[in-house]
Amino acid sequence: MTFSHKRVAVLSPVAWRTPPRKYGAWETVASNITEGLVARGWDVTLFATKDSVTRAHLHAVVDRGYEEDSAIDPKVAEYLHISEAFESAAEFDLIHSHYDFMALSYTGLVKTPVLTTIHGFSSAKIMPVYEKYREGYFVSISNSDRAPGLNYLATVYNGIDLSLYPIQKHAGDHLIFLGRIHPDKGVHLAIEVAHLSGLPLLIAGVIQDQTYFGEQVEPHLDHTIRYIGPVDVPGKNDLFAHARALLHLNTIPERFGLVLAEANAAGVPVVAMDLGSCREVIKDGQTGFLVNNVDEAVRAMKRLGDIDRNACRQRVQECFSIETMVEAYERVYRTIFELEAKR
Repeated sequence: MTFSHKRVAVLSPVAWRTPPRKYGAWETVASNITEGLVARGWDVTLFATKDSVTRAHLHAVVDRGYEEDSAIDPKVAEYLHISEAFESAAEFDLIHSHYDFMALSYTGLVKTPVLTTIHGFSSAKIMPVYEKYREGYFVSISNSDRAPGLNYLATVYNGIDLSLYPIQKHAGDHLIFLGRIHPDKGVHLAIEVAHLSGLPLLIAGVIQDQTYFGEQVEPHLDHTIRYIGPVDVPGKNDLFAHARALLHLNTIPERFGLVLAEANAAGVPVVAMDLGSCREVIKDGQTGFLVNNVDEAVRAMKRLGDIDRNACRQRVQECFSIETMVEAYERVYRTIFELEAKR
């Protein structure tokens, strides 16, 4: 039985445009799901900012992402946006939410089933909302990032558009860091690895903790360790072209890590801390190395030549492509429609 005639609403965040110009992991995934569903014949409406780019129907009440326009009040934008989607719920057979705990508070007010992809639990303080709505439909983005007691229907790994990241057949001379400039992402550890290994480091990403940047990153910047700011897709590819390896020395369990898949898609090995989902995304010894500390990361630098760049891309194609992700979500949607038909 096919369900592709069903009407699906995808609720994307409004911190950034969908897809984002530079940073914005949740918006990236929401976009990839939307475009993947449209390509497979689904009738999809994307709830996102007015400047979003999509082949689906776009429904928007917020002009721009609140992180891109300081004149926009984040909470006002979020609740205008979320309420608009749920006030339109009767038009859809399913709402697929990427809006964390806030959208859950609307789910009991509508008859339309709601699937929530949990992109991560930002704080223990939000858990009472998940507890209240624990019988809803949930998907995790990695097996490691789950909360007990929620009604998970599946784990669906995030998928990327491989066409955006051509393979870089030859290793560059630099180590690269690509992500949020925040203690959670371990930029200071990447700097330490660069110093100890004698390799230059390029750092790219949005600064989310200015104090951390000023105290633990900026003092180390010189001609060998450089911060280049946030980057878009062409900027990422330029980094990948210069990369010997991507360093992802997260200090807390990783939820998924889109950049791990993006780097591997470009054939770049990843050296990641063995916390959270990193061991689900990186195949140790084949697409990179899982480490437990800086010393192990430094030793891994000597083994980078063992990694087959084509094997890195092949694994992403098999496990973390848009097509693989959308097919998995179609199975989840089918389960929801079948369960709802029995009610």
